[in-house]
Amino acid sequence: MKKIVLGLVLLIAFSCKTEKKQNTEDHQILDLSKYEKRDYQTYCNPLDIDYTYMVYNSSKNLSYRSGADPAVIEFQDEYYMFVTRSFGYWHSTDLVNWKFIKPQQWFFEGCNAPTAFNYKDSLVYFAGDPAGYGSILYTDDPKRGKWTPTPSISNNIQDSELFIDDDGKTYLYWGSSNVHPLRVKMLNKDDRFLETGVKKELINLVEEEHGWERFGENNFHPTLKEGYMEGASMTKHNGKYYLQYAAPGTQFNVYADGAYVGDTPLGPFTYMKNNPMSFKPGGFTNGAGHGITVKQTNGQYWHFATMALASNAQWERRLCMFPTYFDDEGLMYSTTDYGDYPRFAPSHPTKAGQHNGWMLLSYKGNVTVSSSLKQIMKFTSNDDDVEVTELPLEKNAKEEIISRVLTDENPKTFWVAEANNDKQWITIEMKQPGNIHAFQLNFHDYESGIYTRVEGLKHRFTIETSEDGNNWQTVVDRSQSDKDAPNAYIVLNEPLKAKYVRYKNVEVPGANFAMSEFRVFGLGLGKKPEKVSGFDIKRDKDRRDVSFNWNPEEDAQGYNIRWGIAPDKLYQSWQVYDTNTHFMRCLDRDTPYYFTIEAFNENGISVKSDILYTE
Repeated sequence: MKKIVLGLVLLIAFSCKTEKKQNTEDHQILDLSKYEKRDYQTYCNPLDIDYTYMVYNSSKNLSYRSGADPAVIEFQDEYYMFVTRSFGYWHSTDLVNWKFIKPQQWFFEGCNAPTAFNYKDSLVYFAGDPAGYGSILYTDDPKRGKWTPTPSISNNIQDSELFIDDDGKTYLYWGSSNVHPLRVKMLNKDDRFLETGVKKELINLVEEEHGWERFGENNFHPTLKEGYMEGASMTKHNGKYYLQYAAPGTQFNVYADGAYVGDTPLGPFTYMKNNPMSFKPGGFTNGAGHGITVKQTNGQYWHFATMALASNAQWERRLCMFPTYFDDEGLMYSTTDYGDYPRFAPSHPTKAGQHNGWMLLSYKGNVTVSSSLKQIMKFTSNDDDVEVTELPLEKNAKEEIISRVLTDENPKTFWVAEANNDKQWITIEMKQPGNIHAFQLNFHDYESGIYTRVEGLKHRFTIETSEDGNNWQTVVDRSQSDKDAPNAYIVLNEPLKAKYVRYKNVEVPGANFAMSEFRVFGLGLGKKPEKVSGFDIKRDKDRRDVSFNWNPEEDAQGYNIRWGIAPDKLYQSWQVYDTNTHFMRCLDRDTPYYFTIEAFNENGISVKSDILYTE
């Protein structure tokens, strides 16, 4: 994303001892039935937070939420997350439950691509002000949200990253361009972070070698050839400096983070051979770029990043979180396989961030709805063309309105009810009965009429289940809830066997009740798919491109292709549905790779195929 930021904002909080106590408000505001889980042992991407409505497209009457470019830090054993144009920030004690903090003074249009850094128990926050007025803010109590401004120090910086090394030397990395490289300059943290005169160009995209850096959906664009390099971030681990960067564009499914590694904060930096280090091109919600890597108090690393929704606008986005590791060679990588399925929470002692085994029960289930103002299918082929199709109204033999878009695993398709009231409902008849563990409700913003941060928004509804479609029990009751949850993730205390699920609306934010996907997770009662056979790989003359085909497996929903630079380093994956072929353009030209594939359905994941090697 190309951003023009005329001013910078620096927020400095000095060390202070704050009382650490459990915040119970997040739990108290939920009126839950006896079935809904309260201890949050899992999470699901996109993250379930109260995303802010954007203001910068209000002149076009585009009303939508977005969350992008996260900067997350640990400060005094707790966590703070700053997000582009959110008019504030979030606080958490566990990296899963986030509470929004509204500062007592902030910026009219929010702040772009914020950066945060905790240096020796002092919080340092540095961000771009899109209104063009740069200032320094500092506080000794970020929970209160009271900040004191001082004069500005710099300008014309895009996507900045502040890094203070153990010796106190301070570096500012920045850049957001399809032409210019990432740069760094040194600052004096003891003198208002003024520039010292040390400035250097660092890295740029090399698309002719790195396929994943190529611009466009699926790394293809018919006319534009240069991807955007942006979102600099620095992580120091075992004496090495990992300069992370995002490419090729925030609106694309292939938006990812790569890394260069150096022995000093100024470089020189060497391209990491297993790049990209954070990549999620397939599945329901795509993208894992322009992020930041934060170290949990127990030593586990997490990569928070940006996912592309791009339905109402190209800059409509959500946030994700993946566990991050450093292997025996010092290579940095994130685990993103089944990246939008439920995952173990950071509190898990051994499997934090890993897919917990719950599968998708609702895929292509038969959906009927109370009413239908419209149903829309969108497809982003590149930066210029967005195909929009309004689907014709369909009814079944019982004259019930059908909605196929609510279980198609596509966040760009959506259904809009005729009203936003308690007469509206959605019923899913799943293909097979299963044991339900969790739900994810992905609400859609359709002409919502909200253009900034608004307090008091709430999603109120109930969810019922049934084994026969006639006898129903309420398993989730948020009919009186004050929680704003545009991507509500709800876990049941105990699994419930059902074939039917019904959402009953009470009220949601905005003028219209609309939803893009109603996802049901758990385990089916049947068998996993068999091991995939006939897996064949053809690497093209352009070595960045590779095609696959395999024999379709009976009862498989889809397949997960895994690859990497060694048989024990298969760090990348691409999840596909309803196909036995795939083509991708994301390989590094001069790197040999190893590949395997597995099939999955509502009952689980098959054994992996034999690993194949390509030069």
